[in-house]
Amino acid sequence: MKNEIRIRHVIQGSLDLVFPLTMMYMCYIILHGHLSPGGGFQGGVLVVGVILMLYFANGYSDTVTALSAGLLHEAEGLASVAYVALALMGVAVGAQFCENILYTQGAIGQLYSSGTVFWMNLTVGIKVITGIGSITLLMLGVANQRNEVG
Repeated sequence: MKNEIRIRHVIQGSLDLVFPLTMMYMCYIILHGHLSPGGGFQGGVLVVGVILMLYFANGYSDTVTALSAGLLHEAEGLASVAYVALALMGVAVGAQFCENILYTQGAIGQLYSSGTVFWMNLTVGIKVITGIGSITLLMLGVANQRNEVG
């Protein structure tokens, strides 16, 4: 039992060091997807690692408390609506659906240099973070339920 507590403290201490770096890297991948390989999907999938780190360090109940499944579901819906709204901006000005209409903003190579592509990439990132986050919490819930029964 005492050894288990020590291992838990080591994991929690390691998480304290790695968690901010992982979050920063995830945000970097999402925000710079139009400038380099990566983007909303790739950065959003990194949330699985973040959730698993929280789970291993704090257990299932604390992870579920920290990441509300209901809030994740609502944020996923909001991101979907935002993506469709951005895609319809092109239609509203007489262009194609999902057409980049704000491309005249920003200088090439800067963070905000691709117009609506940047914003669509950001909404995809939020959608993937919330969707994959919800799926990961569900899978951890099933695994936790099996551990309690068996």
